[in-house]
Amino acid sequence: MLSRFSALFAALAVAASLVAAPAFAQDAASAPAATTEAATAAPAEAPAPAAAPAAAKEAGENPYGLMALVTHGDIVDKAVLALLVIMSAGSWFIMFTKLWDTHKIGAEAKEVRANFFKKSSLADGVKTLNEGSAFRFIAQTAVEASEHHEGALTENIDRNTWVTMNVDRAVSEVNAKLQGGLGFLATVGSTSPFIGLFGTVWGILQALTAIGVAGQASIDKVAGPVGAALIMTAIGLGVAVPAVLGYNWLVNRNKAVMGQVRAFAADLHGVLMGSRQISKR
Repeated sequence: MLSRFSALFAALAVAASLVAAPAFAQDAASAPAATTEAATAAPAEAPAPAAAPAAAKEAGENPYGLMALVTHGDIVDKAVLALLVIMSAGSWFIMFTKLWDTHKIGAEAKEVRANFFKKSSLADGVKTLNEGSAFRFIAQTAVEASEHHEGALTENIDRNTWVTMNVDRAVSEVNAKLQGGLGFLATVGSTSPFIGLFGTVWGILQALTAIGVAGQASIDKVAGPVGAALIMTAIGLGVAVPAVLGYNWLVNRNKAVMGQVRAFAADLHGVLMGSRQISKR
């Protein structure tokens, strides 16, 4: 549970940093331009002392950044931005938690190979496995299926097939838990660029509408709203790229981990069937 909360806080921090990155980049780019403009205008005319605070305030404001979009944007702009933040936070949360899950199962697989099959009985081997681990779940399922084969209909299934079916179901459940959340990553990777593009189109449309109503088409009236709207596309790409890379990475990790899980299940099935045949002799 602690790892889940840690992953959630880390995901929120990463998502906030990715969303704020375009604003910081534009602030850094606009600062030298403002300095150069001020230095060029200084020799021509010295500003009045009373106007210095107002000029400094104007120089500190960035009409093309993220804050301008948040401050002056309408409900659609803010909804698109909030949706992208949620999608980014969810993607990073899933990546952190799934990374922890695969790491945990990989570490447990090493312990199982080293200790489980060296015990004198399956009961002793199951006790060495951690509570709640995937390997203990599979082992308990297999042992219970081997010892209990009741039911008017299930008695028509031979014991070997019955144990195999239960082991396969347990392995499938473990695989389903590992695969959980990957669909969300795929959805974010495929849709967030278009959501960001929608925010950009909407922002440009609103800017052009305002310019048409005002009747002023100067560059300073166009650059601010359009530049703020284009940030949406950058944010959408910043949300999509980590989600796609994380999806492909986790799929490969899951394949490797599930290979170890299936190998354990096959060895366990062989031990159960071998002990059953020996007991019948």
